Amino acid sequence: MVKGETKSEAFKRLANRRVNRVLGELRLIGNLSNRSNYNYTESEIKTIFSNIEEELRLTKSRFAVHLRKGVGIKI
Repeated sequence: MVKGETKSEAFKRLANRRVNRVLGELRLIGNLSNRSNYNYTESEIKTIFSNIEEELRLTKSRFAVHLRKGVGIKI
């Protein structure tokens, strides 16, 4: 964290940078779909997206755990 920066400010600063970096990398992966420049199999594509989807699922679950804390019912 930058000195004098709140946790919320640090989150926003880092999240923006990291999300934009991931989105850029995904666009670059999309460029690989150009059959004029690359050859690939369906299996290779399935492997790529399976790995991406699994990592996204794991990352989302880490946030979900923290968001659920304190949420419940009162009887």
